[in-house]
Amino acid sequence: MNIDSIKNGYVIDHIKAGRAMQIYNLLNLNNLDCQVAIITNAKSKKSGKKDIIKIDRNIPINIDALGFIDHSVTVNVVKDDKIIEKKKLKLPEKIVNLAKCNNPRCITSIEKNLDQIFLLTDKENEVYRCMYCEMSLKKK
Repeated sequence: MNIDSIKNGYVIDHIKAGRAMQIYNLLNLNNLDCQVAIITNAKSKKSGKKDIIKIDRNIPINIDALGFIDHSVTVNVVKDDKIIEKKKLKLPEKIVNLAKCNNPRCITSIEKNLDQIFLLTDKENEVYRCMYCEMSLKKK
């Protein structure tokens, strides 16, 4: 298999196997007119298998959204064929409009234009709570 190197853009590495398409959709990569490579089930010394996404363009990337989906991800920033920065992700303290509150009595169920805001309340178990009603959201 031969995949071109990236001149300027990003390599999103160490994605848990099977989560590349979720990140692809989150970042709306289907709307780009540049090369985007998705590698699934690549060999990994740490986890056995991983996914990788290569984007041959500098685009805005929502680091908090990536951290929410998979905080083990590394975002490599590539410029002139060289990695100039490695961003290690972590669970964000606050997420906005990345998940929906399941409580039918929550204000966000009534007020449709209200942002869905969740705060990290249990880092170890990756549990977020709705800012309005405190309904928990456990990551899968």
